[in-house]
Amino acid sequence: MAETIWDGLVTAYNFVMDNLVIINIILSVVIIFFQRRSPQTVWTWLLALYFIPILGFLLYLLIGQDYHKNRMFKAKEIEGELKFAVRRQEETIYRKQLRLANPEMARFKDLILYNLEAGQAVLTDNNDIRIYTDGKEKFRALIKEMKQAKRYIHLQYYIIRNDELWQAIEPVLIGKAKEGIEVRVLFDSMGCRTMHNKDWERLEQAGVQVAEFFPAVMGNLQLRINYRNHRKIVVIDGHIGFVGGFNIGREYLGLDKKKFGYWRDTHLCIEGAAVTSLSVRFVLDWNYAAKENLFQEDYLFEIPDYIRGGHDPVQIISSGPDSQIKTIHDNYLRLIHSARDHVYLQTPYFIPDDSILDALKIASRSGVDVRIMIPCKPDHPFIYWATYSYIGDMVAAGAKCYVYNNGFLHAKTLSVDGMVACVGTANMDMRSFGLNFEVNAVIYSERTVQRLERAFENDMTKCTQVTRKIYDNRSLIIRVKEQFSRLFSPLL
Repeated sequence: MAETIWDGLVTAYNFVMDNLVIINIILSVVIIFFQRRSPQTVWTWLLALYFIPILGFLLYLLIGQDYHKNRMFKAKEIEGELKFAVRRQEETIYRKQLRLANPEMARFKDLILYNLEAGQAVLTDNNDIRIYTDGKEKFRALIKEMKQAKRYIHLQYYIIRNDELWQAIEPVLIGKAKEGIEVRVLFDSMGCRTMHNKDWERLEQAGVQVAEFFPAVMGNLQLRINYRNHRKIVVIDGHIGFVGGFNIGREYLGLDKKKFGYWRDTHLCIEGAAVTSLSVRFVLDWNYAAKENLFQEDYLFEIPDYIRGGHDPVQIISSGPDSQIKTIHDNYLRLIHSARDHVYLQTPYFIPDDSILDALKIASRSGVDVRIMIPCKPDHPFIYWATYSYIGDMVAAGAKCYVYNNGFLHAKTLSVDGMVACVGTANMDMRSFGLNFEVNAVIYSERTVQRLERAFENDMTKCTQVTRKIYDNRSLIIRVKEQFSRLFSPLL
């Protein structure tokens, strides 16, 4: 049997090698004429296929295929009360009757309307937001809230590792399931590739429902790097929602001191009506992965009565390869264009497309205080050096760019003028803009946005500013790394 498989692999290898030129020509035709890609991405793929044909072919199999046109990620339209709420709010904005607590927020009404029309993102104003920048505090709060669950827990993460953090979370999920509470765990196949089937079976045997997003086609061999579900969402009883950058693993607690050190991230805990939007987002992903239709369960979408009375208007937006509309990308772009005083950006990966790069440059050269913060160390070397090359562009445009020295910076936050912020799972890179499934919260609240900006300013005390002199004096080796990495940045 093993010999037969080996002979088949050898035959397939010989066929590919003998016909590699023809195969790459066919792929080139497909890329140019049958897939809607940016010219920059097209040229990058053509260079890869013709100048490094074997590696280029393998890369295309791993990360090059475009599934936008097929219906593999077809999402069910949201009907009923939620759809009615979207239409009602659109009419309110068109009639200029939308009332915000701060009149100065009126200049962001076009963004609110865009999110409504492009992403059916209802604006809710009775929310309270807690901000977590430390992993230990965030997961302590998450576990506390899950222990208080009365009806259901929906948990979705890109990465889950079976280490001490998961071993603190798993018993809570199992205990709640045994109490008769509905517990659902949705995980991404690529992000959770270190987990074993027995880990998920242990949950299922205890009554936890488990679903795998975009599973591997050959056992544990995951060849599809694109179209990963990068979202991190937890919804508890429809009243509490968590969304942000932390995954589940010891490094997110700052325990991997050798590789990362302290882990600086940003995660939100939302109480209020915006949690219903997070519920919808989770259910859309669950329905696809589990082949169910949870939209028939009305109790999952009840808009909660928030007793304390929140003060934070929020829209939950999402994007991914199931839509041609790049909602999160467009929010970043619109917020940058709307800035009058300052833009604060934190991201582990800074590989913007031309539109966002130009917007940031224009803002900086127009007198807007543009500040960008990236990590001091790479978790993905190619991405890091591509990031550093774009930082050089921004330094030349007059932006203030910082390298965070107190560990690893993984936060994904963009704030403008102390008034509006976009926080969530999306990095400032092309993969998050179009290839991965992401979710962000757009916050229209001075009190919360200014808390985010104070955290940013506190982080600046732990940074080194990348001045023009420092950047120009970088070594030849770094320059080569930058140029090589940037060449392939459309594929990263």
